[in-house]
Amino acid sequence: MAPLPEPFSVQYRMDRINNPDYPLSREDVIWTLEYVKKKMADEAPDLLGLPQPFLLRKFQCFAEASLLLLKQRSGCGPEADRLRHCLQEVMSGLTIESN
Repeated sequence: MAPLPEPFSVQYRMDRINNPDYPLSREDVIWTLEYVKKKMADEAPDLLGLPQPFLLRKFQCFAEASLLLLKQRSGCGPEADRLRHCLQEVMSGLTIESN
């Protein structure tokens, strides 16, 4: 049996975001946006060589997730599904580091 991930580690949070049965919380969304913002500000090596269209797509998803967070009233429905998709898209291709 695989060991359980450390609570609130990057891998643990990513597993929750990728699990369609897990209802996203506001904290999950904010954590993801902060994580991506930090990776961008730190000029993470896994982002430096990415083509501009890919980075623009990530930015579009980041912005959309931010706006959905502002107007989201509940943790279910089509907006929640769209928000989860945006978070998954913005995190795709980023190296997961332990925190």
